[in-house]
Amino acid sequence: MHNNDIFRRIRYIFDFSDTQMMEIFAHAERPASRAEISDWLKRDDDPNFKQIPDRDLAQFLNGLIIKNRGKRDGALPEPEERLNNNIVFIKLKIALNMKAEDILEVLSLANFTLGKSELSSFFRKKGARQYRSCQDQVLRNFFMGLQKKYHVEKPVEEEKTTT
Repeated sequence: MHNNDIFRRIRYIFDFSDTQMMEIFAHAERPASRAEISDWLKRDDDPNFKQIPDRDLAQFLNGLIIKNRGKRDGALPEPEERLNNNIVFIKLKIALNMKAEDILEVLSLANFTLGKSELSSFFRKKGARQYRSCQDQVLRNFFMGLQKKYHVEKPVEEEKTTT
């Protein structure tokens, strides 16, 4: 998946405002301006669209972990220079404090079935015998399940008619 798609989906699922997005970056000690965030959230065909670099998305995900789980003692984790679906999946798992059963439940909300051993292969170190690359389809279905679990649709205000 593209970084901007991941960034947009996280914002939508948790209904983060621009201010909240800036605060999440601040948790990772990476100041982000409203204009930067706005450009990263734009659609690909918008002339002001900018690609969010791997390092910035990694810092955002680290900030999300700190926001949800609290800051650990010691130095902040160093953001990755290169991201892949496995790293994004791991960071979301940590940020949302999910166990394998929780992830499988979220995937089932998107009507996607995955075995526990197959899931654990995504969280292994690259190069390990059981390591498996996480495909876009898995991450996309995880986001769909998260959306069903966490996103609250806002009620549409009914138009007031005068008689």
